[in-house]
Amino acid sequence: MRRVTYAMLDGAYQAGVRWIDVARSYGRAEEFLAGWLARRNHGDLTVSSKWGYTYVGAWRMDAAMHEVKEHSASSFSRQWSESRALLGSAINLYQVHSLTTDSPLFTDEPLLRALSALGDDGVRVGFSTSGPRQAEVIRRAFELEVAGRPIFTAVQSTWNLLEPSAGRALAEAHAAGNLVLVKETLANGRLVVSPPPVVSRIAARHGVGPDAVAVAAVLARPWAGTVLVGPSSTAQLTANLAATRVNLADGELRALATLAEQPRDYWARRSSLHWR
Repeated sequence: MRRVTYAMLDGAYQAGVRWIDVARSYGRAEEFLAGWLARRNHGDLTVSSKWGYTYVGAWRMDAAMHEVKEHSASSFSRQWSESRALLGSAINLYQVHSLTTDSPLFTDEPLLRALSALGDDGVRVGFSTSGPRQAEVIRRAFELEVAGRPIFTAVQSTWNLLEPSAGRALAEAHAAGNLVLVKETLANGRLVVSPPPVVSRIAARHGVGPDAVAVAAVLARPWAGTVLVGPSSTAQLTANLAATRVNLADGELRALATLAEQPRDYWARRSSLHWR
């Protein structure tokens, strides 16, 4: 896994990718990234990580539970120390992992002060979102302040052709000067494994795979500052990055917009997908 990770990172860097996003709960992702950074010594990368989940799956696909979520001041302190021990000053952005409307973070004053202090140390503070109420979470989180200053200046949210409901809130965040990262651009593989016919037709027209069309649709959003992909091989990476050569016409974007599902239906389907 380490060798494959290094090959993926080398391929991404050679292709011009300069942003790497990991998390405490992504198995040994931070450890592998730290080892690669020490070997390559690239000085032009942006690294973001996330805290709030702990991986407990023990590398078993049939584990009853893979992650445990805890948004608390003690969890933040522990996981920030763990991330910092591995990645040191390479971390540019540290994010709350999967902030939802029921998170205790919104009313946890010690935690909010700790996050604000992280910003004082020069590390950008953000949050990722998940679920059918992403837009509500985005707007509510950006209202949080400590001593009259916003805590968050970045958000990482799901937006793809099947689940575009957070788009307006993300556009507002971008207009306010916040950084917007987009995740799950391929709808956890749904847009690639069984692409809707309109995606396949447009892909054939441009001579690319359906993944490139899905990513190109995200790149077409003026508020999408950083668009994330999660390939598991260099071949997938190359196919994903073909999106940078795809310029979707207005008519194609309108056709793709018809694919949107109801948010609750989309997230229910996502929850039923097998763990990977």
